[in-house]
Amino acid sequence: MKSRFRTIDVKSLQRAMIVIAGIMLNVIIAFISYYIRLPIYLDTIGTVAVTAVGGVFPGIFTAVFTNTICGIFNPAAIYFSFINAIIAILTAGFVKKGIYKKIISLIIFIIMLGVGSGIISALIQWFVLDGPQYLTITDTVKALSERTGLAELVIFIFLNILLNIIDKAIAVIFGFLIMRLIPDRVITSIKNSGWRQNPLTEEEMEEVKERGKLVRHSVRTRIFTILVGISLSMVIVMGWIGISLYYDNAKAEKTEIAQNAVKFAADIIDPGKIDEYLKDGEKVPGYRETEDMLYKIRENAHGVEYMYVVKVEEDGCYFIFDLATQDVAPHKNGDKVAIEKAFEPYLSALLDGEEIAPIESDDISGWVLTVYRPVYNDRGSCVCYVGADISLKYMADYMENFIIKVILIIVGFFILILSYGLWVSGIYLVYPLNTIAECVEGFIKAGDDQKTLDMNVKRIRKLNIYTNDETQILYNSICEMALNMAEQMRGIRHFADSTSKMQNGLIVTMADLVENRDSDTGAHIQKTAAYVKIIVEGLKRKGYYAEKITPKFMSDVVMSAPLHDIGKINIPDAVLNKPGKLTEEEYEIMKTHAKAGKEIMEKAISTVNGENYLKEARNMAAYHHERWDGKGYPEGLHGQVIPLSARIMSVADVFDALASPRVYKPAFPLEKALKIIEEGAGTQFDPKCVEVFMENLDEVKVVLKKYQES
Repeated sequence: MKSRFRTIDVKSLQRAMIVIAGIMLNVIIAFISYYIRLPIYLDTIGTVAVTAVGGVFPGIFTAVFTNTICGIFNPAAIYFSFINAIIAILTAGFVKKGIYKKIISLIIFIIMLGVGSGIISALIQWFVLDGPQYLTITDTVKALSERTGLAELVIFIFLNILLNIIDKAIAVIFGFLIMRLIPDRVITSIKNSGWRQNPLTEEEMEEVKERGKLVRHSVRTRIFTILVGISLSMVIVMGWIGISLYYDNAKAEKTEIAQNAVKFAADIIDPGKIDEYLKDGEKVPGYRETEDMLYKIRENAHGVEYMYVVKVEEDGCYFIFDLATQDVAPHKNGDKVAIEKAFEPYLSALLDGEEIAPIESDDISGWVLTVYRPVYNDRGSCVCYVGADISLKYMADYMENFIIKVILIIVGFFILILSYGLWVSGIYLVYPLNTIAECVEGFIKAGDDQKTLDMNVKRIRKLNIYTNDETQILYNSICEMALNMAEQMRGIRHFADSTSKMQNGLIVTMADLVENRDSDTGAHIQKTAAYVKIIVEGLKRKGYYAEKITPKFMSDVVMSAPLHDIGKINIPDAVLNKPGKLTEEEYEIMKTHAKAGKEIMEKAISTVNGENYLKEARNMAAYHHERWDGKGYPEGLHGQVIPLSARIMSVADVFDALASPRVYKPAFPLEKALKIIEEGAGTQFDPKCVEVFMENLDEVKVVLKKYQES
């Protein structure tokens, strides 16, 4: 046990070391590439090598953590982790199929990786990261766009595909070269390190997958669904909470900045000159100075996009100051604008010179948050309002970009978590449970076949499942149960064999009682039993009466053969051992042995609850003198109405009577006896029974010679 766990530790250590080596290789080469400003990343060589050697999960782990570490010196790297995770998945499938040894397949694989990663990474850079990461690429894209007239995005995607094909070609070639340098035994050891049982072959794993398709919802599907559901729920909930908190905090922060800005602005405005500013504007002394101060206040109020001073009247708002912006031309002094809908509920308060809460609107100025501050004169009357607008659309755009970046980061870890969940569920649940189930099915199908049962015991113990959880407890219990079942069946079989031997002994004893009364039957029961065995096995080989001739039937017929003349126990010695030909009356008495045999066996059947072999013994005792053409006795049955066991016995019984000496006749020559049997096919005998009897004459002669010599 200790040595096994020590081996597992070594294998796991090998896997961990190759993953660490792959990450270090990726990071070092990516750092050098980034430092010298190469337009390719070279951060997937280790990923390809680790995936080829260790499998899909180590490859995904290497890919995700490579990009995470690269984010230290290249912040944009973290957004591409999911692309490298997908490359690991594709590489695993490519290696599994074993087509990487073909040059054409390798080239197609490189192009596929380059095109896919090139398009996705180009779109991420263009729409999320505000353009190419390298200035040389930006300049090249602009130059080519000017020359060709194509859109810069199209040029960039095409150029990025070319660069990624080069990047992935280097990664794939060097990755597979590294794999070739590692000994096959080490690769096998690393790939098998994750198993919690004796590793399955590819064929066995495919069988497990096929078995999983037989159930409506497999364990792996349930676990996958749970992981996806929980992960997505956590991402959505935490993302929504984080975004909401960020938005509320940012909004509160910007509102406070705007409120401070309008407060400062209200303090520098001379309320006594408002009417003059409104009428004459720049002509009034101090107007320009006040405007300059308002610009400075806005510049220092981060997030305030618009700032203005208005006088609110019932017919609209009159602009006194309106600071210019890059996108929107300012209103001129004295311009009047209508009251926006968002402000209509507050119009009475504004006319009364009251302070109002910040107002969120989506009207003329777009989606903005407006903060108003009243300016009062010496008499306490409101002469105007200072307004500041915060663009919420800018915040929303920023948040949208932020969400996309978070999703790009999460997707890589999401793939990692799913792959880990599927890997763990496979080695701890799916493969152990399915292999256990297959072995249990083997026990069920084995029935009472001791050899198959013993083989299944060895097979299930060979699984060697050591998950250290409930699965291992189940496995150990089933191993114990299987062993006990096999031993119990062995005991039952031993008892059954003993019982069978006793039954056979009783049968032979009963048959001997009859035979000993017959003065010269000459081992009749032994020879007929041997001939019956030859015939029934011949019928089996030829496929005749396949629905009837089962292993049980064959055993019952051979075992019951000695009892076919049991009815002779009732025949008087004078008739049974008469040396000459029987009279008609004596022959009628002799014929009653068939009916007597039937009655004797039916009483035996009722005593032992109808054992099958006794039923066949009854059929043979009662009907072995019936003829195929219906002219036999005791009931005149014909054709296949006669039980098959009796038809078989008929051939065996008549042949032995012909080929053996009797008190009333000498033995017929073998050729004559066989000719009589052959001529009786289709009249006295079942033609198929005669056919297989004649086809196995070598065996018949062996039996005949054996008992002639004895």
